[in-house]
Amino acid sequence: MCSVAVAAMAQNKAEIMVSYDTSYPNKFGKVITGKMSLLASSTDAKYFNELSLWVDSLKSTPEGKAQYKEIIKKTCMTVEPDGTVSFDLSKGPVKQTDSYVFTNLAGESLTHYNKFGEDYGYYTEPLSEMQWTIVEDSITTVLAYECIMAESDYHGRHWKAWFTPELPLQFGPWKLHGLPGLILKAEANGGFTFVATGLERTDRIMSPMYMQADYSRVDRKEALKNAEYFANNEERIMNAQGQNVKIYSTDDEGNKIETPEYDGLKHNIEPDYKLDK
Repeated sequence: MCSVAVAAMAQNKAEIMVSYDTSYPNKFGKVITGKMSLLASSTDAKYFNELSLWVDSLKSTPEGKAQYKEIIKKTCMTVEPDGTVSFDLSKGPVKQTDSYVFTNLAGESLTHYNKFGEDYGYYTEPLSEMQWTIVEDSITTVLAYECIMAESDYHGRHWKAWFTPELPLQFGPWKLHGLPGLILKAEANGGFTFVATGLERTDRIMSPMYMQADYSRVDRKEALKNAEYFANNEERIMNAQGQNVKIYSTDDEGNKIETPEYDGLKHNIEPDYKLDK
């Protein structure tokens, strides 16, 4: 049913494309920033990162996969005088995130694709899981649009979002949805933010998820638990698989430091999996 819904949605053209700046805290105490895009029509939306979409589209065919391998080789590989080969992936076009969100009003659900630890997975959830309270006397301006604030408790965080009735589309960044206007700004406790930086009319097709066969259906909370376990035990898990690796972290001066623990209560945008008793 999920595949059918996403395939049907893929034939729809978007009406609007929005660019968002995102930020969230990582386990090193730093704020990580990124750029995401939203394609939206009156009935459907697709949230993604442009570079990640390009990489996945290229890797979805044997020819494209070979081409991408050569691109990474040329941009990231260094051969030392002694013949040692090293890769610096920061030099190449590497995926920024594995997260994609497809939202469909007719199906009253959204589908989230992501990588959880070592595994690629997806899950669906009903749109009814997010309920808002509109605060009409709280107004701000984003991209010259007057926006009204609304609040929601969703999957372990308290959200404030600002939407504009001038653009009556019920979508926003990430999984945020359900307001009578496009969400142009949102923030949650803990330092998670989305701010629209650009908006344009478009007739771009909302393409389906590439390489869907690589994704298995997962339970959201179990997948998040597994991802946290992998984040805190990656070296041990990889060595148990016979890979013989040593994982370490460095500070800004390049000195080796102890890797901090990943704690979903602080570092995950959906910490409710940690709150279950």
